Formats: sequence, structure tokens, C-alpha cells
Amino acid sequence: MTALIKHDEENPGQPASLLRDSGRADFGPLKALTEEEIAPFLIRLSDTNRKFEEAYPGLQIQRQPVQTLYGGANLYKPGSARKMADLALQHVKTYAPDFVHLARGLNLPGSDSLPQTSNATRTLQQELESPDAKRSDAWLAYTVYRRMLRKLETEAVEDHRIDFEDGYGVRDDDEEDGHAISTASAMAEGMLAGSLPPFVGIRIKALTEEARIRSMRTMDLFISTLAKVTGGDLPQPFKITLPKVTTPEQVSVLADYLSLIEKVNGLRVGVLDIELMIETVQSIMTPEGTCAIPALVKAGQGRVTAAILGTFDYTASCNISSAYQDHRHPSVDFARHMMQLSLTGTDVAICDGITNIMPIAPHRGNELTPAQIEQNRQVVHAAWLAHFNNIMHSLRLGFYQSWDLNPAQLPVRYAAVYYFFLSGLSDATDRLSTFINQAAQASMVGNTFDDAASAQGLLNFFIAGVNCGALTEEEVLATGITMEELHAKSFLKIVENRTNGI
Repeated sequence: MTALIKHDEENPGQPASLLRDSGRADFGPLKALTEEEIAPFLIRLSDTNRKFEEAYPGLQIQRQPVQTLYGGANLYKPGSARKMADLALQHVKTYAPDFVHLARGLNLPGSDSLPQTSNATRTLQQELESPDAKRSDAWLAYTVYRRMLRKLETEAVEDHRIDFEDGYGVRDDDEEDGHAISTASAMAEGMLAGSLPPFVGIRIKALTEEARIRSMRTMDLFISTLAKVTGGDLPQPFKITLPKVTTPEQVSVLADYLSLIEKVNGLRVGVLDIELMIETVQSIMTPEGTCAIPALVKAGQGRVTAAILGTFDYTASCNISSAYQDHRHPSVDFARHMMQLSLTGTDVAICDGITNIMPIAPHRGNELTPAQIEQNRQVVHAAWLAHFNNIMHSLRLGFYQSWDLNPAQLPVRYAAVYYFFLSGLSDATDRLSTFINQAAQASMVGNTFDDAASAQGLLNFFIAGVNCGALTEEEVLATGITMEELHAKSFLKIVENRTNGI
């Protein structure tokens, strides 16, 4: 039985009785509320909706790099990005001279059925280059390989950090002073020559009691030297990466310190961004049992643009034995999800950690035996596969950027990212196209049901794919949306356009 309120027709403002029956209720006329009566509710909704939209502006269409390569400050020289790109290309030529070798090294679907000889591989390659080539496992492996090579040739290093922390080590003050000055001069030279990667910065030491003085001195020396050489025109964006954060006060001190550095060196206010490394349990959870990440970001006073998961430091802080510290440890997935809950939809990007297994061959030289050559191949391919699986794990969890330790990891970085997007492209295109064609109606493709929320997720897939360079403009347009609609990043706006015949 349903309890319904019946209104008195003679006194429409008052409920007359409760009508309890299983049949149809006969409602009398309801009083229409005036605009004055509705206004307070609309104002309250507008206020809360505006605050939400300010805090969560949504998925950003601007470019986010898919990788950050970091290396010790002692190794940084002018032209470092080109040198690292050359090393990555040479690594591919040695251990994946064609797409078949890459597919087998990464254990891609269908790799067992690919040709065994060079001649057969060349024949298949010619077939796959045809515009009419069928989208098969072989086509996917070949396309991933081609796009990966093109990326290494044109922009192998998207993001680079000069490291004064773990990748640099503990050195005497005179030596670190010298490297802070020399690396800043080298970066200035690269900036003036136009040879820097699109994203650059430095990772300082932690602001712990032991390292705070050294960390702040290195920042001062580096930025003041860079500003002096360039006349105050720093690379943009420029990132200061803060490791091993434990308290909001460390972040607020860094923000205030950077403000002072900007003022003293005549730099534009806010030109120096902050990245937070989430690699301690205290950066995940406060002593009171609340999530620590929002307070850390707030302490940055608007400077925090990214949060990076330090996989192995985090597992160590969880008291996990080194033998079991791993990129895919369950504790790390917990940290990832806490980062997502805190930051997804905000203007702070999330970034995953490293794979610590390097694809470095054990035998070197020009006089290797066949057995040594084969062992080199096995070691490198095993490291490739571990890196590939870690990247795919991150991508499936919504982390589209990660850090890398060595240029030899870059080929697999791009191969994994491109494989992730290209392998899901056909299904995502069909589902998004169907939903758009049916405008505001829910749809089925095969046995998959899509509503507006899942359609927005499909749109986000294309936004992220274009953002990282995995998908081309033509592949986006095949869904039926325009590039302008992609940049608007709103599925509801696309539906509105179709409903209005746009």
C-alpha cells in the first residue's frame, strides 16, 4: 500500500488527508510556488555547484606528458635530451630491429604467429602498410612499433627532471653547489638553443631535518643561476619536485620560499610549480585518520600541479620487506586509489612511479659469443616485459604518466601507451559513435550497455589518447565528433549539439 497526500481543493495549501489504497490516487490541483519562494533553493544550489566546479574543473584537455625521465645532476649536460633519445633509438635497433621482435619481447597477442624470417617479416610489413590492411593483431603490433619509432625520433623525452635526490646521492656541499650552478647553466644553454624537452624541472632533496638546508641552498643556486643566464625567462612550465613529503608545513614552506626566490630574482609570481611525491604513509593518511593529500595540495598555495607516486619508498614506509616491494603490490594500489579520490577532476595531475628492473644487457663489447648475445636478448626482453606489464597496470587504473629511470626504458614506455589506446580504439569508436547517433538515448553495442556516464568515460578515453599522442586526429574524427567538441570535453554538450542539429 502506498501512502499519498491528498490536497483539499477548497484549501489547496493544506493537505486534507492521507489516501491509502492500491488504486490510482485522484490528486487535486497543487499550488504553484512563486519565483520568490523558489529563489533561495536555486541560490543554494548555484553556490554549491559553483564551488564544486571550481574545485573539480574536470579532465584537462591540455597536454600531460606520458613519462618523466630523471637522472643525476652530475650527468646533466647541454644536449642531454638528444643524447638520451639516441640511446633509446640504439637500444631499439639492437633488441627490436623490427616489429616482430618487439611483439615477441612484449608477448603481445598473436606474436607467436608472426613470421620467423626477415624476408617473411618484410613481406608482411608491406601488406600492413596498405591503407586497406585489416586491423589484426599483426596490424596493431606494426602500428605500435611505427608510432613508437617516430616518437623516439622526434621527441623521445617529453619530461625531464635533473635529480638532486636519490638519483644523485649524498655529496659534499662544494660538489653539489658546483652541480647546481653547472646544471642551471646547461639548462639555460638548452633553452636558448631550443633543445629542451617540453617539460623540465629539478627534484630537490626532502625538506626533512637532515636535508632541509642543503635542499634550500640547491634551489637558490639553481634558480638564481638559471634566471641570471636567461634574463629571467625560465622554461615553462618549470617544476620543483618535492620528495618524501610528510607534513603540509613542508609544502607551505616550499611555496613561501619559491615566492621569495621569484621576488629576489625578478621572476614572475607563480612561475615555479610544485610537484609532490606521495611516497610516505603520512602523505596518504593523517594521524587523525583523514586523507592527507588535499591538505598537502592546499598548502602549496596554488603552485601544486602534480602528485607523483613513489612506489618503492612508499612500500618501504609501509614496512614491506624489500623482497616484496613491487610496482603492483596491493598497498601501492591503495595509494593510487587514494590519489585518484583526492585529485581526479582537479587541476592537479596524477603520475605513477618507476619500474626498477633495467633493460641493461649483462655482456658488452663487439666480440660477443652467440650464447652471450642470446643471454643479452633474454635479459633485455624480460625487463621490457616487466616494464610493459607495469605500465599497462598503471594505465588500466587511470594513471597516464609515470617516471622512468633510464633511456632504455623509453621505447617500452611509448609502446605500452600506444598499445593501450590502439587496442581499445575500435570498441571505443563504435560505442561512442552509436551513443552520439542516438543522442540522449542509452544504447547497446553488442552486449555492452552505455549511458551518459559511460559515454563521458569513452570521450575521456579519446581526450587522454590525444593528450599523450597515442591517437591521431583522424582516429578521433572517426567517432563522429569534431575536434572542437573534443576540446569542449563534455559529452552532454555533444548531445546538445546533435539534438539541435549542429
